[in-house]
Amino acid sequence: MNKKPRSLSKIIIAAVLSLVTIGVIVWAMFADERGRYVVLDPKGPIGDAQRDLIIISTILCAIIIVPTLILVGVIVWKYRDTPDNKSKYTPNWSHNTTAEVIWWGIPILIIIILGAVTVRYTYATEPSKPLASDKEPLTIQAVSLDWKWLFMYPEENIASVNTITIPEDRPIRFELTSDAPMNSFWIPELGGQMYTMSGMAMVLHLQADEPGVYKGSGANFSGEYFQEMRFDVNAVSDEEYEAWVKEVKVQSEPLTEESYEDLVLPSVEDEQYFSAVPDQMFQNIVTKYVVDKNENALEEAAKE
Repeated sequence: MNKKPRSLSKIIIAAVLSLVTIGVIVWAMFADERGRYVVLDPKGPIGDAQRDLIIISTILCAIIIVPTLILVGVIVWKYRDTPDNKSKYTPNWSHNTTAEVIWWGIPILIIIILGAVTVRYTYATEPSKPLASDKEPLTIQAVSLDWKWLFMYPEENIASVNTITIPEDRPIRFELTSDAPMNSFWIPELGGQMYTMSGMAMVLHLQADEPGVYKGSGANFSGEYFQEMRFDVNAVSDEEYEAWVKEVKVQSEPLTEESYEDLVLPSVEDEQYFSAVPDQMFQNIVTKYVVDKNENALEEAAKE
């Protein structure tokens, strides 16, 4: 006995439920603890540009993908093999100029537009490119360790572990390296990822347009406790930033070569603060594993 074919409405309901289920799973995987999909809720100019590129790219791709998926369902339904199917059967059909123009012309046009948009946004958000601002950028030197982050402020001569405080609406120049396995520095609400590698100094410019606490993390697998490589980014007013710097200088111990050697050992650490940093520490970390040490390694990396 032939089974009765399922109705079109049941197929549509099953497809919709499948898409909703996939959407919920994706949202649950990438949303933060407050239920926000932070990549699409940026708080800085680089994050804004990257969100726009994601949305534009998704829409352009959907122009091709969505109609194609709909047509697949329609064709499967229309030409299903059932005794009562009255659809026109044309086995010798091989060409239709209008159809060829549509299914080749539209994708080619979209690829050209997508390529032009991607190139424009790629150059606009180039990580080492300084941000346009009437304020001088603040330099923060970030070092990925096992399994923690060390942040040094060369202009303030202070340092912190697993936490950053920055002034809002001021460009931040991050200089990145690693004294452990390669990792990835990521503050989703402010901008995309940048890898940290031993023997190299990478430059990343970001900015927080409004005050708040933003979540940062290492976005690379780096061993047993890689998931603990998280840090808070506290964007505050200029006055609050100056007060924080003074507090760190008064209430903290200095970071020494000896205490750094203890810090670099694999461990999970809470937030820490240091009132002073040894001279040229970041440069020494960058060149630590280089056989022929280049004293201008950081400057050369920035130029590249």
